[in-house]
Amino acid sequence: MTAIMNHLSITPRRQSAATCVVPQSHQKLLADVSIVIPVAPEEEAWRSLVGDLLANGVDAELLLVGAYAEPMELRKLRAAAGPTRRIRWMAAPAGRAHQMNYGAKLSIRQFLWFLHADSRVSGNALSALERSLDAHSQALHYFDLAYQDDGPTLARLNAVGVRFRSRFLGLPFGDQGLCLSRRTFEHVGGFDETATYGEDHLLVWAARRHRVPLHCVGAIITTSARKYRTNGWFTTTLLHGWRTWRQAAPEFFRSLWTRCP
Repeated sequence: MTAIMNHLSITPRRQSAATCVVPQSHQKLLADVSIVIPVAPEEEAWRSLVGDLLANGVDAELLLVGAYAEPMELRKLRAAAGPTRRIRWMAAPAGRAHQMNYGAKLSIRQFLWFLHADSRVSGNALSALERSLDAHSQALHYFDLAYQDDGPTLARLNAVGVRFRSRFLGLPFGDQGLCLSRRTFEHVGGFDETATYGEDHLLVWAARRHRVPLHCVGAIITTSARKYRTNGWFTTTLLHGWRTWRQAAPEFFRSLWTRCP
């Protein structure tokens, strides 16, 4: 594990409830999971996310999908992780929907867990996912969300809004770590590659039309708040709200239409 940490340039953290190693019993089920991580050009946050996953001993298939050649750093990481770790890099057409569909198509495990590259996960979150998949195998699973300390303090208000939107309106987004069975993913049609944004939002609407239950894992994953710092909290919040409403309105009426006799 020291070699892995050195390759990732991650300082090992103290063992705590938030970073505990996943028990062996949990590893058995997570071995049925393929984790698909789309990587944008010049994105480096995946290094920390991969470090979280490996440090917690999860035996999931790990697929990083980018629109460019495999970075040398990942090759070194794979060698350090050992032959029992299934870590793959895939080159796919640019665009998050294209990349996630491509990774899902070439994955081999029963469940598909889509994580953004700037997400961070704890041992508690991984354990909660194991329990959630075991109890609700046919559902679309999602996490509660918290923002990292790389953005404005007001981003905490957005985290409250995310919880309301997902738990009460039934609209979790991709940065909440959507996870579902391969069969369900294929049944609802995967990610819409024609969408210019909100492919995760549209996947949730497709799941709702197909009567797929939504289930909150009951744990938190974190994501970067840098977009609020770079583009401004008010502007980013307003833009996301507008785009969500613009996509949700026609999807809402479409769902009503499909439920009519």
